Parts: sequence; C-alpha cells; structure tokens
Amino acid sequence: MARDSAATRKALLDAAVHEFAEFGLAGARVDRVARRAGVNKERIYSNFGDKEGLFAEVLSVELARLAAAVPLSVPEGTYSLGNYAADVFDYHRTHPHLLRLLHWEALEASEGTAANDEDRRRGYSEKVAALREAQRTGRLPESPDGALLLYAVVALAAWWHAVPQVARMMLGPLADDPRAQRDELVRLVDRLTKPADR
Repeated sequence: MARDSAATRKALLDAAVHEFAEFGLAGARVDRVARRAGVNKERIYSNFGDKEGLFAEVLSVELARLAAAVPLSVPEGTYSLGNYAADVFDYHRTHPHLLRLLHWEALEASEGTAANDEDRRRGYSEKVAALREAQRTGRLPESPDGALLLYAVVALAAWWHAVPQVARMMLGPLADDPRAQRDELVRLVDRLTKPADR
C-alpha cells in the first residue's frame, strides 16, 4: 500500500510539473493532472490538500532536484564560480520547465507566499555562507557581498533561457549557439570573480 501511495504521489507530481509549467497555477486543472497521471483527481486532494498545495510541492521537488544536481561548493584549488554558473546554465537548458514554474510563481503567488519559503531561504543561506567564506579567505573578491554575488551568478546563468528573444536581439548569432553561450558565461563570471591579486 505504501509503495502504491508513493507511486501515485510521484505520478501526480510528474504530471503536475507539465501542467503548471504550461498553464501556471491559475490555468492548471486538477482533472488534467489526474488524467495524465492515470489516477482519480481525489488523490490530489488527499495527497496535497488542494491545487496550491500541489503547486508548492512541485516547486519544492524541482528546486531540490536543482540543488542536488548543481551543488555550490568553493573548495581550495581550481574550482571557479564560472563552473557553477555553467552547471546552472546546463541544468536550465535541459530542464526548461523549472524557469517556467518560477515565472508562474512570481506572477501568481502573493508576496511572502513562495512555496516552501523557509527551506528555500535556508538553501540559499548555505550557498551565501560558502561564498562569504571564500571571500573571507581570499578565494573570491570581497565585493560584491556573497548574497549579491550568488544572485548575479544565478541570474546570468538562467537569463539566457528565460528570455531567449532578448538574447537574440542583443547578441545575434551567439543567441543560437548554446555551447558558445556557456563558454562566454564561464569567462564572464570568472572575470567578475577573480581575486585582485591573481
């Protein structure tokens, strides 16, 4: 029974990713999610409470997958923040639904009601702490602050995929070459985060 419940929950989450990425929270329909998952829509309510609870869980699962696939560590040695930016870039390129989900969340969620807000804050805080420690020990420049640095790197890595039309307008042929985009991103982030004495 537990395995069946876990399988049902997974099927619903997998189906909901596509529904929410395409239609957002307001436009998503639980009957379409249930149909795609091959289960009764009442299972959505028993597992997630309501459509908003399902959306929050979808975002939580998808962001946990990103965090697991693209950890941020700044050890001694050859690792660069450009490598992290490239990993984020690659993840969004192969998982385009995540940026769509985040855009829908920004458009539809009221302020202060982001899905799993505290867990997400904790995850970001750990990354910021890693960057600030790298700054403290001279592996990264002291400015900008680690929080702003993380935000800038994530934005640089994701924006290619969030608004490709803007990239085409500004960058011409580069906008159609993901490998070149990735290489330029690494160079840019490494240049911005190179300690002054190196």
